[in-house]
Amino acid sequence: MSTRGNTAGPASLGRVSPSDLLASLHDRWNARDAEGFADLFDATGVSIGFDGSTEVGARTIVEHLAAIFADHVPAQYIGRIEDVREVAPDVAIVRGIAGMVPPDGGELVPDRNVIQTIVAVRGGDDWKIVLFQNTPAQFHGRPEAVEEMTAALRRLR
Repeated sequence: MSTRGNTAGPASLGRVSPSDLLASLHDRWNARDAEGFADLFDATGVSIGFDGSTEVGARTIVEHLAAIFADHVPAQYIGRIEDVREVAPDVAIVRGIAGMVPPDGGELVPDRNVIQTIVAVRGGDDWKIVLFQNTPAQFHGRPEAVEEMTAALRRLR
């Protein structure tokens, strides 16, 4: 499932499915919506960025992203969900891949490809992120893996 411009995920018992979270996260990043991005997180949720920056709590996530968005126009995410699995009642892990499209709309930048992981919990009808991990997909010593991932992401454009 591509997350570019698509916030609909598989059906769930609640209004929002775990896979909706990753698509919405991409959409809100792409819109430079720090508040909307942080609203996807549990009050004590953790966001670990590409560079290892770790923000704990929705308010801290908003402040961190607002500073980024105020400073420059970041590249936009394009991605897809690779796996969604319920690991316990009301707990799911969402794993996806994403690439970055420069603000000028140019080609994907392979050294910015990432593996993204969300741990989500359901409270009532809503799923919220308790952990978002954005890991560089550098595949040291395996350039063919970088090329394969970049090709898969290009097909989503």
